[in-house]
Amino acid sequence: MKTIGTSASSAEALGNVKRLPVLISLIIGAFFSILNETLLNIAFPELMIELKVSASTLQWLATGYMLVVGVLAPASALLVQWFTTRQMFLGAMMLFTIGTLVCSIAPEFSVLLVGRLLQAAGSGLMLPVMMNTILVLYPSEKRGAAMGSIGLVIMFAPAIGPTLSGLILDSLQWRWLFYLVLPFAIFSIVFAFIYLKNVSQPTKPKVDVISIILSTIGFGGIVYGFSSSGEGNGGWTNPQVYITVLVGAVALLLFVLRQFNVKEPLMDLRSFRFPMFTLTALLLIIIMMTLFSSMALLPFLFQGALGMTVFASGLLMLPGSLLNGLMSPLTGKLFDKFGPRALVIPGSVFLVIIMWFFTRVTVDTSQLTLLIMHICMMVAISMIMMPTHTNGLNQLPKRYYPHGTAILNTMQQVAGAIGVAFFIGIMASGQKSFLSKSPDPTSPAQMSEAMVAGVHNAFMIGFCFAIVALVLALFIKRSKRAAE
Repeated sequence: MKTIGTSASSAEALGNVKRLPVLISLIIGAFFSILNETLLNIAFPELMIELKVSASTLQWLATGYMLVVGVLAPASALLVQWFTTRQMFLGAMMLFTIGTLVCSIAPEFSVLLVGRLLQAAGSGLMLPVMMNTILVLYPSEKRGAAMGSIGLVIMFAPAIGPTLSGLILDSLQWRWLFYLVLPFAIFSIVFAFIYLKNVSQPTKPKVDVISIILSTIGFGGIVYGFSSSGEGNGGWTNPQVYITVLVGAVALLLFVLRQFNVKEPLMDLRSFRFPMFTLTALLLIIIMMTLFSSMALLPFLFQGALGMTVFASGLLMLPGSLLNGLMSPLTGKLFDKFGPRALVIPGSVFLVIIMWFFTRVTVDTSQLTLLIMHICMMVAISMIMMPTHTNGLNQLPKRYYPHGTAILNTMQQVAGAIGVAFFIGIMASGQKSFLSKSPDPTSPAQMSEAMVAGVHNAFMIGFCFAIVALVLALFIKRSKRAAE
């Protein structure tokens, strides 16, 4: 199998690359593309009125975005071997910028959806380029701090999205959500054009069209099916949901089997031969399900049970999300110095404790208590997520870098989609069960209690997941790059 940038001349050139401008170029582009994921959601009520579409139709702006990112993640392993760092990054940012422009001038829903899908294509290519560049550019002993900077962007951008869009929409029309992003996206392209250097050499492996088709149907079907199951369209009783997931699962099985039988696989699953990478994949699935489900469950609790406004619940969740992002560079540096065990094991213990406290929440729980609990949960996740991610990738030989980043990015997308649908389903079931036994199911007080009961059930499952994460964390150890 061909490797990336293995020639002596490439190694010498790589040694002359200034890392900081490259890292800044990546961070600027990633910040605005990831920020865009959560920037539009708060504008949905206004968009329904202006574009004259239903909530289920409008939901495609979010579902379609997640679907494109999920489909592109597996193919990124091939793309980063076919194109240079500059080509990939500039191409991704140009797609995102064109999509932003289309959204800003969209006269109707269909045009806005096309713009969102173009934005998603740019965002979907951004993370794999970033991760692969960090792996190539930084040695393993300095990689934690660099990955921490990426973690800052990944968490900080979506955290401020709803609050920022709320402030913008207070005085400006929804199109300004795109007008204001556009100049920054253009600036990112100009900055990267000047400062971003190539850090890898394209090897142009053979394109396996069948694998691309199977991965698109497989990952796309699963992400779409699970995302659609919670949209109020009948859930899992809707044939569109369960048939899509079933077709996706069959295609995914065929995709996995094919990867072991082709000379140059689209996504080399032999990465799982390395134990720390496998452990990382399992831990990230659990953490991403916990993170995404919490972000989905807590607004229901805050608004449905505690009667808070949308803006107030967003503000309550903002400090924890910001702290999670701000801690990423710190946990990265601590990882470089002390290794993963010093962070991941205490973080997992912390997560178990916090998830248990969430199962004890009542309608009388104060907002201050909820604020502190959310902050503690996000701190625990920051202690686990980037150190685990970095440690797992550190064990891979260089030729597996594109495949490892593609595998982890894909699994995070799938875990996020499954986690949200799974936990909201548990919450809804618990809520329904409580109301079926209630003497007055239409009473506002009883409906609030029912919401709390449903959230309790969901967080109890999350508590069990956290225990599994703790058990897995006990097996983690500092990894070194395996031989080619």
